[in-house]
Amino acid sequence: MRYAYYPGCSLHATGKEYDLSTRLVAKDLGVDLWELPDWTCCGSSAAHGTNAMLALALPARNLALAEKAGLDMAVPCAACYARLRNAELAVRKSLDLQEAIQDIIDMEYQATQEVYALLDIMANRVGLDLIKEKVKKPLYGLKVACYYGCLLVRPPEVGAFDDPEDPQSMDRLMEAIGAEAVPWAYKTECCGAGHSTTRTDIALKMLYDILRNAKLSGANCLATACPLCMLNLDMRQSAVEQKYGQQFRFPIFYFTELMGLALGHEPRELGIDKHFVDAMPLLGLIQAEPMVREESARGREEE
Repeated sequence: MRYAYYPGCSLHATGKEYDLSTRLVAKDLGVDLWELPDWTCCGSSAAHGTNAMLALALPARNLALAEKAGLDMAVPCAACYARLRNAELAVRKSLDLQEAIQDIIDMEYQATQEVYALLDIMANRVGLDLIKEKVKKPLYGLKVACYYGCLLVRPPEVGAFDDPEDPQSMDRLMEAIGAEAVPWAYKTECCGAGHSTTRTDIALKMLYDILRNAKLSGANCLATACPLCMLNLDMRQSAVEQKYGQQFRFPIFYFTELMGLALGHEPRELGIDKHFVDAMPLLGLIQAEPMVREESARGREEE
C-alpha cells in the first residue's frame, strides 16, 4: 500500500509530532508513505480568501506531482486535505478550469489519482482488523473525545469518507486500540484557529466551549487530526483557563500518537513530550485490563 505523502507546512514545523507519529504508525501497518519531492504550500491558511485561482493552483501543483508518480495522495492535515480535495474535484468538473490551472502551474494535471485523508486511510483502507492485530499496549482507561474539527468531513462532497454531522471513523479507531471513545456534541465544531491572532477573544470562547464539553462528556483527553486544531487547543489552553477561571489541563493528542502508543512506541518517539499540556500523568493511568469499560457496560446493563 503506497501513497504520495503530503505533510504540508505544519508537519514540518509546529506539528512535527504529527509527522513523527504518522511515519512510525504507517511503517508498522505496512503503509509506504513516499514524501512528494519539491512539494509546496497548498495555500490552506489564506489563498482561498485572496484569489480563487491561486487557491486551486497551489494544491493542484502538488497533485500534479503525485499524478506524475502514479500515486494516490495521503494527507494528514485536515486543512490541506480540504484544499487538495477542492482542487481535485474542481478539475474533474471543468475542462476549461483544468486547462487554466495547467497553464498556471506549467504542468499537466488531469485529476486521475485520488486524495485521501490520513484518517480515512487508517480507519477504512488499512482497516480496523489489521490495527487490532498489531496492538501491543491497549489504551485501556483512556476516554477520548474524538475531535474532527470543521474541515475534515465537511462539506460532504469534499470530505465524503464519513458522516458530516456525526463522524465515527476516529471513534472506531480509538476503540480498536483499546481506548473508549466518548459520545459528545462538539466533535465537528470549529476551534476558531482562524480567529486566534486577530480576534483572540472569539477563539478563546470557542476553545472553552470545546474543552468544557469534552470534559463534561467524561473524556480525559482529546484526539485530533488537524495540526491547527492541535496548536489551538494545546498551546492556548492556558489562556482559556486564565480567561474563564477554570483549570482543564486536558491532554490533546494527534490520533496517530495514540495509535503509536498502542502499537508499542514510547511517548518520546512519537513527540508527545513536545506538547504544551503535559500528557504523561494521564498516560501513567493506562490500565492493564479494561476494568472501567467492563464496569460501565455492567452499569448500562443494570439500567
